[in-house]
Amino acid sequence: MKSPFLLFLLFVSTARAVDFNRDVRPVLAQQCFTCHGMDDHGRKGKLRLDLSESAYGQGKSGEIAIVPGKPDASEVVKRILSTDEDEVMPPPHTKKVLSDKDKAVLKAWIAEGAKYETHWAYTPPNPSKDPKASIDHFIRERLEKEGLKPSTEADRYTLVRRVYLDLTGLPPTPAEADAFVNDKSPDAYDKLVDSLLASKNYGERWARRWLDLARYADTNGFEKDRPRQIWPYRDWVVKALNDDMSFDQFSIKQLAGDMLPNAKPDDLIATGFHRNTMLNEEGGIDPNEYRFYAMVDRVGVTGATWFGLTLNCCQCHTHKYDPILHTDFYSIMALLNNANEPTYNIPTPEIAAQEKAHAEKIAKLEAELPSKFPGGKAAMESRFAGWMEGESHRASKWEIIRPTAMKTTMPHLELQPDGFILGSGDISKSDVYDLNFKAPIKGVTALRIEVASHPSLPNDGPGLTYYEGPIGGFFLSELQAFQSGKRIGIKGADATNDQEADKISDASPAKKAAAAKKKTNNASAALDAEMSSGWQVLGGYGVQHAAVFHFEKPVDLTNGFDLKMLFEKHFACPLGHFRISVTTSDHATATGHPADVENALATNDSSKRDLLLRRFLETAPETKQAAAQLAALRKNPPRGQPTLVMNERPASNPRITHRYHRGEYLSPKEEVPPAVPAFLPALPKNAPANRLTFAKWLFSPENPLTARVTVNRQWQAFFGRGLVKSLEDFGYQSEPPSHPQLLDWLAVEFVKQGWSMKKLHRLIVTSATYKQGSRITPELAEKDPENILLARGSRFRLDAEIIRDSALKAAGVLSPKMGGPGVFPPQPVSVTSEGTYGKFEWKVSEGDDHFRRSLYTFMKRTAPFAMSTTFDAPTGESCLARREVSNSPLQALTLLNDQMFMEAAQAMAKKVIAESSTDEGRLQNLFRRCATRPAAADEIAMLKTFLAKERAHKLEGEALWTSVCRAALNLDETVTHP
Repeated sequence: MKSPFLLFLLFVSTARAVDFNRDVRPVLAQQCFTCHGMDDHGRKGKLRLDLSESAYGQGKSGEIAIVPGKPDASEVVKRILSTDEDEVMPPPHTKKVLSDKDKAVLKAWIAEGAKYETHWAYTPPNPSKDPKASIDHFIRERLEKEGLKPSTEADRYTLVRRVYLDLTGLPPTPAEADAFVNDKSPDAYDKLVDSLLASKNYGERWARRWLDLARYADTNGFEKDRPRQIWPYRDWVVKALNDDMSFDQFSIKQLAGDMLPNAKPDDLIATGFHRNTMLNEEGGIDPNEYRFYAMVDRVGVTGATWFGLTLNCCQCHTHKYDPILHTDFYSIMALLNNANEPTYNIPTPEIAAQEKAHAEKIAKLEAELPSKFPGGKAAMESRFAGWMEGESHRASKWEIIRPTAMKTTMPHLELQPDGFILGSGDISKSDVYDLNFKAPIKGVTALRIEVASHPSLPNDGPGLTYYEGPIGGFFLSELQAFQSGKRIGIKGADATNDQEADKISDASPAKKAAAAKKKTNNASAALDAEMSSGWQVLGGYGVQHAAVFHFEKPVDLTNGFDLKMLFEKHFACPLGHFRISVTTSDHATATGHPADVENALATNDSSKRDLLLRRFLETAPETKQAAAQLAALRKNPPRGQPTLVMNERPASNPRITHRYHRGEYLSPKEEVPPAVPAFLPALPKNAPANRLTFAKWLFSPENPLTARVTVNRQWQAFFGRGLVKSLEDFGYQSEPPSHPQLLDWLAVEFVKQGWSMKKLHRLIVTSATYKQGSRITPELAEKDPENILLARGSRFRLDAEIIRDSALKAAGVLSPKMGGPGVFPPQPVSVTSEGTYGKFEWKVSEGDDHFRRSLYTFMKRTAPFAMSTTFDAPTGESCLARREVSNSPLQALTLLNDQMFMEAAQAMAKKVIAESSTDEGRLQNLFRRCATRPAAADEIAMLKTFLAKERAHKLEGEALWTSVCRAALNLDETVTHP
């Protein structure tokens, strides 16, 4: 082995000078920064080797770590060359070992002056001054330095197959391939590219790539892994890509579409990006804890997607390698944290038309109601008069009181003009509302709580429950009233929805008592000091109920009084929309009438006759059937398709973000302001530090990361490897770009062309580099086995979705239907019946949905689609910038035996039989369906041999040709990028 000194001489004798970013930083980051980097807690010897001012100064030992130009006087060199276990660096216990080359690099760098440079990814991309700047120029320039030449252009069949698969995710049919091959015009390829970029299939292919980052799935994850409605977000992505929405707007809308001026429904749908986090609905969990974990996920996903950095490392501590502080993680979280997470019913012209028709139908039924009364107008008036007299005696006059102060444990309460109180924001399993009142009313005998639905609440309310319990419901476990600090006695309560034991059909005393004990939704249960019981109303549109609580003695409100409401259950359950009223009546009860009706009855207000008549007709036994029809209509208005979105909280109720010690939810520390890491350009000073400002900042000219990270991902999709290998990490531990000038030039061009993804893709696929043949010569196999230098086209295993969709297209059965809810193609029943918890049935889709594109396959996180998993597709549990690529026997078995591939082979067999009468014609047909190009004579001979063997096994007709098609679908050429 050569000594470090000899290696040093060898290194410095070469013409290439030491480059800090290319040669030195990777060594320091990998071997030294763990102990001598950013992290204060892990730092040893008070020495930082990531900062020149620290490295050039004295360390804890008093020695100078690096003396520029003097390696022999530098403590770093002494330590890395030492053979003493107590002195050598890195220490033996770290298991880190510097190679002789690493030592030579560090020594040569110090000898050349030990100049530090900003990490290449943290400076804005440099526009090229080279007039020849292009993809091919930069690739060929590097090849010439390495003594290599580019390959010749691929044959036209390979080229058409490649560009079809890359731009649409589907292979061409034989007819589509022939159309290009036979087009001899000089712009034939350009025309083909433009037609594919304009195809609807383009958006479907590239949406799948984006959804890997978005961790898209159709279920919540965790425990029962229930389905969720978020497919409109997936369809939005497809449409945005097909429309060539600029990448900056594409991103801004996903991060903060709800905050855009005059935000449209599509802008809200786009915010589903960060609603793709997993949701835990397991009994007994703390919803705020899992919301915190969702926010941790959102910060990490944002970092991987737009920064190209591993921000998640900083959840618990300062980054060991990159200049990202522990507090930076929570500052970014603060930028994203001020949003509510509602379900949004998408308004469409169709829904608007339905709403209009619905309102007209209700108005018509209301107008017809008097005519439904048997006996005519005279009979109706007579019964109405009697009803008025009876109900007037039952009714009490109620006066709305408005709180002078409101305090809660978590939810935000806001007083509305009509006296209702609207709740919003975060909730917990034990929420308390403290309301203070003062009103010039004496002799108050009872207090009424009205609850009503509201469109801002989950399932329209009236409660704030959004998970685990009844959505939109609430559970008032205890109600207490105080005056001057003393408890006010409440002797009883009743509610419009009470279910009393004496109304139970089987009236044996024992069963009555047992039933009464089990009932937990009676208003009186809110007075029994038992947290397990309380007043409960289930949620839903149009829900309106009231509970009346009776004071033991009349109360004088002139001195004020306090109302304490406790909402405690195994799920979060506070009220969301309610109003408080009081009465001095001695016979107050929950009559079931709306407040305006009851007051009109109590005061015999003749001006309210129409209101009272309508109430009478809606409750009279004589019009029960018509009234029920009317009630059903009101309860079930037309609804737009629900989807999950983000919605910025009002300025009056911001969510505070804290730093969490070691990333633990139970260890919140100081409040953290919204900001970006200090090593990046600051947010604009004249704009609020919020999601929208942050989203726009990502695309500011000064931001060095977004454009580079994005074009690098696109490059990897076409060539199988990024110009920077680690798509998700552009930090100190990433490999330097293989072609740094090309990366910067692409980033600058991407921005110059308006962040257009289609223009970027056109630029790549029309380059000579992309169009090269992919044959591997012995020279290339030796000098560039990974094809980093791109002297040839890249061959790699196709994505799972492309493999499946290609088989369906080859068979002629792929449905062109786009969008809509996830579908259920055939797969082994055991995947969901035996591998999941809870009731979930994978009911195989029929008709067009049986053979839809894989993009639309229902994604269940805890039981992903079996074929996709076999071919390395993501599960939607985490953000994935780079898929693993494997080649296993299980994949070949899947292609042979999976039900869907079997059905594709059967369908293909029928077509090749129908389209040709000879063996050779059929073999050529099925080969071209799978591989695009015509089969060579020796390949046809091999297929004929296989055909003969199958016939020897007594196979004939469709069974015979199905077997041959199965083999063709399993060809390496069928499942490999050409």
